Amino acid sequence: MTDDLVRRVFPILHVLGAIIFGFGLSMLAPLLLSEISRDGAQRAYDEAVLITLGVGLTFWAIGRRWRRELKTRDGILLVVLTWTLLPAFAALPLIIFLPDLSLADAYFEAMSGLTATGATVLSGLDDLPQSINLWRMQLHWLGGLGVIVLVTAVLPLLGVGGRQMFKAETPTPMKDQKLTPRMAETARGLWVVYIFLTVLCMGVLWALGMSFFDAVVHAFSVMGLGGFSSHDASLGYFDSVWIEVAVAVFALIAGINFATHFAVMRGWRFSLYKHDPEIRWFLGFVLISGVVLSLLLWQRDVFLDFPSALRYTLFNTISVATTLGFATTDYGQWPFFAGLWLMFLCSFSTSAGSTGGGIKMMRAVLLYKQVYRELKKLIHPNAQMPLRLGESVVPNQIIYAVLAFMFIYVASIVSLSFVLSFTGLDVLTAFSAIVACINNTGPGLGNVGPATTYAVLSDFQVSVCTFAMLLGRLELFTLLVTLTPAFWRK
Repeated sequence: MTDDLVRRVFPILHVLGAIIFGFGLSMLAPLLLSEISRDGAQRAYDEAVLITLGVGLTFWAIGRRWRRELKTRDGILLVVLTWTLLPAFAALPLIIFLPDLSLADAYFEAMSGLTATGATVLSGLDDLPQSINLWRMQLHWLGGLGVIVLVTAVLPLLGVGGRQMFKAETPTPMKDQKLTPRMAETARGLWVVYIFLTVLCMGVLWALGMSFFDAVVHAFSVMGLGGFSSHDASLGYFDSVWIEVAVAVFALIAGINFATHFAVMRGWRFSLYKHDPEIRWFLGFVLISGVVLSLLLWQRDVFLDFPSALRYTLFNTISVATTLGFATTDYGQWPFFAGLWLMFLCSFSTSAGSTGGGIKMMRAVLLYKQVYRELKKLIHPNAQMPLRLGESVVPNQIIYAVLAFMFIYVASIVSLSFVLSFTGLDVLTAFSAIVACINNTGPGLGNVGPATTYAVLSDFQVSVCTFAMLLGRLELFTLLVTLTPAFWRK
């Protein structure tokens, strides 16, 4: 190994080891539950914890002499390695406890958890040990706002700055904006808000009739906008309109930029929500779509009365649009337009800086404004027309980045859908599986709809969907740039 390669890799190895070690410590929660409940999964966690902590400590020890401030390439590579390796360690309890689970399926399940996608290959969830379900949904909670952002809060203690990691991980086209002067302080502030809202969600669900365990794990899923459940019937298991209302409200909260939540809670000035340019578009699209689809399904006799249509349609519209992925009915059986519209909504509805997936509402609004500006320029070619988002003028380089992002986004969906179709899947299943995975939504349509699981797919098909999840969670460019020769040149 050359000295140049050592200088590039070992500082990353040091920080990566610290991340893996911290991730191993997070397994102690389900391990403790397993020991207390004697659910039979203790050995799986014992081995998984030892392996994860051992690898993390080894990486940290090897690279500790090479600590330095991360550069842009370091940050990108560290983010990609983290999101590629952590699911491998997260899959260990599943592989050990469920020996019939293939490696591809176990990695898929773990990736789905950490990327807050919520697609699953498992069935019989009601009969799984509570510790396994806790671990699955704990992955949602850790991955929801980003493992990297969490670690950024403690990186200064390791003597390593976290700015480049934060920029590579934060899901927004305007990554240079800072809420506080220091990146670590920003990350801690976001996690304080995240923890507060999670505890609040737990309390509400518990008060509405969920068991304490179900309230905890479903709060993890909701605030991470994941979609894993401890029941095969998903949220329909509880058959409670008030639980559905609470989950829908918290899903909408989680779909709003956490930077806005942070600013509001720092001074308890709720008027700041009015100044977020994404919120009105986000809530408007989702709620109006839910009401219109309710009327459509009622008129087409999918539901016997409008209140029932409104209850089930509005909840499932919010769930899919926010990329939460819970289901209370099989919307795969609805008229084709309704299911296709849900897939469309999950592609862009949530705000930048939220725990949701997709291209984010900010990019969608910027694209709309850019198209409108181009139409106006056809009439007034010499006019100066700055593009504004709220009260801010958006630089042209942001617009160019958004246009490039959209091209890659569409190209990725088309190419990966072709790959799945080539393997024998019908077009609807292939297309919706890729859309659901790249947008980190979970259930698709056809054979991967809300009433089924991804277990119907082969190992290769599952691996394609796993790649789509990772691609979407890292917002395309972070992953794809590491595949270019220029990234590896000195």
